[in-house]
Amino acid sequence: MTAYTWFDNTPAASPDISHPVVHREAGGTGTYEDPVTLAVGHSLETGKDVLDIPSGTRIYIPNVRRYFIVEDTCGDGPTPEHGPCHSGAEEYGGSVWIDMWIGGEGESSSLARRCTGQVTGVRTAVFNPRADYAVASGKGVIHHGKCDAGYGDQLATK
Repeated sequence: MTAYTWFDNTPAASPDISHPVVHREAGGTGTYEDPVTLAVGHSLETGKDVLDIPSGTRIYIPNVRRYFIVEDTCGDGPTPEHGPCHSGAEEYGGSVWIDMWIGGEGESSSLARRCTGQVTGVRTAVFNPRADYAVASGKGVIHHGKCDAGYGDQLATK
């Protein structure tokens, strides 16, 4: 699991996303009804943009106590299937690479970098989760000058 921010999105300093479902641009509060944007690996081998996980898939991440939804692609260039987002998870003991939007617009780039480091690693992710898991307060992972992470991998209900 990695994270991307306002500062390192493609294009940089933007909330642009490639496969909108709930949002027109990256965002969300993290509730079941308003999940945060999530990017996944993709391939252009067939001449079409094929996501590793279908757009619209909801995922709950206990470490940040938020729901996410696949709405964006992770990996740039003409052959994203050769990048880590598409094929690098196994190297780190994971089964799939997901890249969560943590925001950062209006915050410092150093806070965004620190937060990215805090949430990166092999973590628990619940695919197609039920709607009653605990959600941390605040809009998104970076809010009010802090990185809201570190809850661990245990599932907690409301």
